[in-house]
Amino acid sequence: MSLTYTAGSLVAARGREWVVLPESASDMLVLRPLGGSEDDIAAVFPTFEDVRPAEFAAPSSADLGDQRAAGLLRTALRIGFRSGAGPFRSLASIAVEPRAYQLVPLLMALRQRTVRLLVSDDVGIGKTVEAGLIAKELLAQGEATRLAVLCSPALAEQWQSELREKFGIDAELVLASTVSRLERGLELGQSLFDKHPFTIISTDFIKSTRHREDFVRHCPDLVIVDEAHTCVAADDAAQGAASSASNQLRYELLRRVSADADRHLLLLTATPHSGKESAFRNLLGLVRPELAHLDLESAAGRAKLAEHFVARKRADVREYLTKEDGLADDSLAERTAFPSDRWTKDEKYRLTPAYRALLDDAIAYARDRVERAGEQGKREARIAWWSVIALLRSMVSSPAAAVQTLKTRSESATARTAHEADVLGAPVASDSADNDRLEGMDVAPGAAETEDAGARLLDLAQRAAQLVGPAEDAKLKALTGHLKKLIAEGYHPIVFCRYIPTAEYLAEQLEGKLGKKAKIAAVTGTLSPQQRLERIEQLAAESAEDGDPAVRRVLIATDCLSEGVNLQHHFDAVVHYDLAWNPTRHDQREGRVDRYGQKRDQVRVITMFGEDNGIDGKVLEVLFQKHRQIKKDLGISVSVPDETASGVTDAVVEWLLLHGRQGSQESLFDLDGHQESFDRIEREWNSAAEREKTSRSKYAQRAIHPEEVAREVAAVRAALGGADEVRGFALEALRDLDALVRDPRDGSGDFTAQAGGAPAGLRDALAATLGGRLIEEDREIPFRTTPAIARGEGALVRTDPAIGAIASYVLDSALDANTPGPRPARRCGVVTTDAVGIRTTLLLVRYRFHLTLPSRTGERQVVAEDARLLAYEGMPSRARWLDDDTAAALLSARASANTHEQLARNQITRALDGLPDLSAHLTEYGTRLAAELDASHRRVRKANEEIVRGLKVVPQEPADVLGVYVYLPQQPVSTVTGAEA
Repeated sequence: MSLTYTAGSLVAARGREWVVLPESASDMLVLRPLGGSEDDIAAVFPTFEDVRPAEFAAPSSADLGDQRAAGLLRTALRIGFRSGAGPFRSLASIAVEPRAYQLVPLLMALRQRTVRLLVSDDVGIGKTVEAGLIAKELLAQGEATRLAVLCSPALAEQWQSELREKFGIDAELVLASTVSRLERGLELGQSLFDKHPFTIISTDFIKSTRHREDFVRHCPDLVIVDEAHTCVAADDAAQGAASSASNQLRYELLRRVSADADRHLLLLTATPHSGKESAFRNLLGLVRPELAHLDLESAAGRAKLAEHFVARKRADVREYLTKEDGLADDSLAERTAFPSDRWTKDEKYRLTPAYRALLDDAIAYARDRVERAGEQGKREARIAWWSVIALLRSMVSSPAAAVQTLKTRSESATARTAHEADVLGAPVASDSADNDRLEGMDVAPGAAETEDAGARLLDLAQRAAQLVGPAEDAKLKALTGHLKKLIAEGYHPIVFCRYIPTAEYLAEQLEGKLGKKAKIAAVTGTLSPQQRLERIEQLAAESAEDGDPAVRRVLIATDCLSEGVNLQHHFDAVVHYDLAWNPTRHDQREGRVDRYGQKRDQVRVITMFGEDNGIDGKVLEVLFQKHRQIKKDLGISVSVPDETASGVTDAVVEWLLLHGRQGSQESLFDLDGHQESFDRIEREWNSAAEREKTSRSKYAQRAIHPEEVAREVAAVRAALGGADEVRGFALEALRDLDALVRDPRDGSGDFTAQAGGAPAGLRDALAATLGGRLIEEDREIPFRTTPAIARGEGALVRTDPAIGAIASYVLDSALDANTPGPRPARRCGVVTTDAVGIRTTLLLVRYRFHLTLPSRTGERQVVAEDARLLAYEGMPSRARWLDDDTAAALLSARASANTHEQLARNQITRALDGLPDLSAHLTEYGTRLAAELDASHRRVRKANEEIVRGLKVVPQEPADVLGVYVYLPQQPVSTVTGAEA
């Protein structure tokens, strides 16, 4: 007859000890190895296998360690925890260490029965991490069972990678290119959204009628929407015409998804307003219908909104949990290493005589075409207008783009009406901040009226082809100089172009021109989103494989990389080769590298413009200088209203056709006929800036006070440890394990290690996380204090896989005295030190808790672990217990004299024999710790009484004593009896 085991109890089976999990039944035990992770869970059938009760063995007096043994064992244990007992169930099991400010949306979410949040933090703060934290926590607590992320197809692979690598969520991609394969694996009548619990879905794909209906019917209980501002449209008369049909389709989809009041919904966007108040209201209505009609001028309205809306800029979180945030001191202060500033410079170039002549003739052709079309009718006039803009933009981009455009028929030429011509032609010129798709936008547009370009255009194309190369292309020559200077100063630049032919032309022309140690790659819309990421990773890998720190990466890219893709780990400078016709596009480009995780304190930005091409100078003068001034005044970037940008660029082209390339010396604002329109543009832009400024102050995050965040951060760090502890552990453990460690002590905290001399078990574990070649060749492994690491590096955070491998080896070798080779941590130790005045004993105790966690879907039973240090003075039978801080301080005590071997054995034997006398206190401490954990769970969810009703935290007895360490005074004081000495 088999025994019945309670959740949290220990059993022995298959040659090791296990913890019984709540999912167990009388005929099947679900077990997790003692000290193991969720990945090691196994099912055991007592009827067929030998299962017996087990007790955690006490330490052995024959296995003594040195003064560092306790600290190493404690940290190794805590790093290995993947099921913490605190209110955040997921923090111990994710591969990223969130910043304190990133916990704010999580705290807001946990106070809602159904999570509805609009997260509008500034670009680069980490909205993906914030959303991932919430998703992982809701899944871990059982509050959600399925997840869908709606995003641009260009960002789908990045979302998949972030969720898998950082949060352990393996999501399936649902894209136009994958749906056929996925549907072939379905059973009759089955939805792919039912079969695959975690999906990342292209918003362009899902808006089609067939797939939209299937998604709505089988929609998961947790939905994340990235770039949510592209999924709503303005509904007022003035702005409705500019709203795209795609936005309307997405809005209708989300309106139906959000209609289920029990569905969790996270909306992410850095630009919730975009200058459109009605669109912002529609966005709020998706969060909660009543939010769309709130009186945001009233304190009550803003307080209600604050429960669901968080919007912070970098200045708000660069230094967080300080005295300025209302805390008593800076002990928990966190400083986030955003680049301090962007070094920005406008670099001009002048056309060569041959290029000037070509551009003058192109402008003359454009003028004639527009005048001729104007006599033929409105449709012909609009087709000519868009064709001319395509011609001029390509001409100032590069000879390669010019040739392509001159030989290709204009897309707008197929239009049947003037309106259709505008719909087809507008994307060529807009560079819209709210462009609903970047795919295909980098293709060089056509300028010809028919399939066969006329003789005049073919002549221009032939002349453009002869201008290839730095001899006649002054823009290319200038770029080469700028890149050489950036490379010489140690930068890895990205060069952004408007068109695919320009990017390919630059990659070809620059090859071999930037020095032997420059590696160049091009990424354009000709590659799929996955291939783009692979090309970037390949460039990074090639530069790293050389092992030469002087190797520099240069990426040539179109705007297919200007949104969403994170490039801060590989690049630190941006060159705008082609001037966008909307400054917001430049912000998006720069935001790829100027974000959290960037190692450089200052990101370099160079904007190239043609001083004498008749276009760039005026766009720079009117749009960019105004944009920069607003950003300087507000401290944030305000999106340029699309109507404003297109109004300016239309005026620039009209002015160019009227005056020619040389034009008038007057400013655009001084030209007759344009003053009224420019006054209107100025008012619109100032109004948008004022709305953004008002919203940032009115709707600032006030739902969670920093003091509340500080309390939870302190609890998390107490349970899981902090960065300094991890660094010290890695340094000491690697040295003790015979790795060759080099610590430059340069203030950065970084160090390197070669693992060639380490035990084979550790080398194998590191090879699995860092790469076999790195370990086989015994190359230096950089360990960095920042999470921004490259391939083959380790981050000094507890969730880094390399740190986890080291911790697992240290813990396993400490528990197994038969492990061959060095064993840094031991379960016992005796130290003679001047840090104590009386015999003091430190215990490392592992507690297990049985948690009952209520949720919307019912109660969950969970077994969690926690490690604590307890210390007492004197003999076990008359122990005087010390507080937690004093106990932890013993870890830093160092030996001040040698301890005789026999004395050490006597002392540790006495301590081990006295463990039964301590059991009552250990039990009492576990009960007190359970009460504290119960209070913490209730505090985090204080606004949701339904969720905390039925919450229980029960300690599992007995606690496991992992380590016993005795500290002896160097010279016992006179009041100490002989027995205690």
